[in-house]
Parts: sequence; structure tokens; C-alpha cells
Amino acid sequence: MLAPSSSGPIVSNTTPLIALTGVGMLDLLPTLYGQIIIPTVVYQEFQAGRTRHPGTPDLDTQQWIIVQQAPPHPDVPPTLDAGEAEAIALALTLPARLILLDERRGRQVAQKLGLKVAGSLTVLLEAKGQGLIPLIAPVVDQMIAQGRRISSALRQQVVVLANE
Repeated sequence: MLAPSSSGPIVSNTTPLIALTGVGMLDLLPTLYGQIIIPTVVYQEFQAGRTRHPGTPDLDTQQWIIVQQAPPHPDVPPTLDAGEAEAIALALTLPARLILLDERRGRQVAQKLGLKVAGSLTVLLEAKGQGLIPLIAPVVDQMIAQGRRISSALRQQVVVLANE
């Protein structure tokens, strides 16, 4: 297995894209990280969700998103959802310097395989640290109101880390 590169690309799963889109902050990703690479299945999942959520941006218009086929990887368990599995496989293959994952099981697998993992809340913390957003708590509350599973303990931890 190749070690993640400190200068390699960033790979994302679907959920961080959806979560950030839901709060109008998808543009934080290119501002913080430049290009993001997503596997084909993540692209398909996001684009399919556009029909259910009018106003969701078309990934084809986002020049900072690169869609790339993810080769199967023997270390990725078949029990993961397709988007998570392909994102992790792609991150391992490239190798990526960071993978954006929100789901606990996918994060655990990625970390076990040596990948550096961040989620939507980490993106918000980095954005606040760089002065791109003034407050995190209202954004996290909006994510929760939209159905994102964020425990009260995690919410509190993020608010404390953000010095709010």
C-alpha cells in the first residue's frame, strides 16, 4: 500500500459535497483545497440528487471538480457503500493527501488504511480559521436541521474548537 502523499490530490465522497451544498458553502472546497477529485460513482450520486433538490449546482459546471474512474482496491471492504468504497480506492491509488468523508464506517476504514480523513465539519473549521466564514455554530445547526447526523457532543466539540 502506498502512503498518502503530502502534496497529492484531495478526493471526496458524496456526503461532504451534499452537506456543504445544502448550506450554500460548496465553494469553500476550491477556496481551501483547489481541485477535488471524485470517483465516477460519487459524480453520479450527486448529479442524481439534483433532480430532488432544485438549485443544486451541476458538477459539470464546477471546473475545480475532476471526475476519475476508481480502480477496484483489494484493501477496501465490499461492505461499504459504493461512493465510500470508490472514494477510498481512488484515494489509495492516487495517493491522495486527504479524503473527505462524513460517514463513520468509511472514515474508520480510510484511517485504518492510512489515509488522512476530514469531513464537512473540518472543512468548516478550516474555513473559519482562514476567515472565510464568521461563525460555525449556525451552519452546523442548519446542517442538523437538514437531516445531517451530527451528535450534540460532536456539535459542541466543533463549536469549542471554533472558539464560539
